Amino acid sequence: MQHLSPTQLPDVDAASADHSEKVAQHIAEKIAANGGAISFAAFMHEALYAPGLGYYSAGATKFGAAGDFTTAPEISSLFGYVLARQCADALQNLEGAESVASILELGAGSGKLAADVLTRLDTLDALPDQYQILEVSADLQERQSTYLRQVVPELAERVSWLDKLPDEHRGVIIANEVLDALPVERFVRRTDHVAQICVTSDAGRFAFVEQEAPAQLQDAVHAVEESLGERLPEGFTSELNLAASAWTAEVAAALKTGCAFLFDYGVSRGEFYAPDRNDGWLRCHFRHHAHSQRLILPGIQDITAWVDFSAIAEAASAAGLDIAGYVSQAHFLMNGGLADEMAGFSELATDAQMQLSAQVKLLTLPGEMGENFKCLGFSRGLDSTPASLATMDRTFTL
Repeated sequence: MQHLSPTQLPDVDAASADHSEKVAQHIAEKIAANGGAISFAAFMHEALYAPGLGYYSAGATKFGAAGDFTTAPEISSLFGYVLARQCADALQNLEGAESVASILELGAGSGKLAADVLTRLDTLDALPDQYQILEVSADLQERQSTYLRQVVPELAERVSWLDKLPDEHRGVIIANEVLDALPVERFVRRTDHVAQICVTSDAGRFAFVEQEAPAQLQDAVHAVEESLGERLPEGFTSELNLAASAWTAEVAAALKTGCAFLFDYGVSRGEFYAPDRNDGWLRCHFRHHAHSQRLILPGIQDITAWVDFSAIAEAASAAGLDIAGYVSQAHFLMNGGLADEMAGFSELATDAQMQLSAQVKLLTLPGEMGENFKCLGFSRGLDSTPASLATMDRTFTL
């Protein structure tokens, strides 16, 4: 992923430019209806999720080489295979109860992770009673269904789609790069107050403007400062995900017994609000180019924010879940069975060995996804810790 200025971004084709203009007009109307400005969280929500217009609601390809970014499942099936081993162990620990055991994936992307997990579980003779997907985008639902029918037709019938979290889930919950797509508030600490960074429309262009922060945002910033033991410095600008705690509580309420694996790029609170991270952790992705211009290309670029995993862990604990572990993606994979998945490496042709080696490097090296991506595990009613979370646990840093 290259980090470039907007002047170095790829050219926008005519159809994409036309779509982005429609999204921009939609957001401008929201701004006008709200008196001239909306919160950045509202801007992000409309840019990503406006029905029929937002980045995740319209029909453009998002994942893989033809999209704007690549996720771990798109890089290599090894990610899903190792995760499947952890799912198999967790499901086995639930054996003996009267109700069915299922896997629930939240936001399934292209459907590749579901296909890889099911494929490996089939070879392990550990298929769940059900594989459920909660996907808010109707377009992505259709793409996932088509992909699964094409790639794993014999297993696709086990998959069903939900429009809301189940009341009681027994088994495993998977969320890969879901939290980073939740709309976040932007704020700036001033000497005597906390200001909310909002978005206005000026002569057809979006711009940032400071407004008095609502009570919920002020309280959340003060809670962060109390947790850090000091006030953020004058002018410090960052993000706060007010939706993440509620999202985590809803997932916790749905998990009757079993465990959840949450993967995303993120850090602990101390790192998230470190002085050298002034201006926050927001990133935009367009045609495999990363940049920080959040207000351009609405509807045709992804907008994401790194995760404050301390906040997620606190919300999970408050909801009655046990923190099973917090590890880097590299350690999750190595602890969880990557070596077993590589057992036949020496028997592969040279080209296949080189390809697989490149995939493992992308997934595990510190300069790639290995360190920036973390896995936070929750559990309820399990007697054992998943092997993937048992070694090099960083929970003490949260």
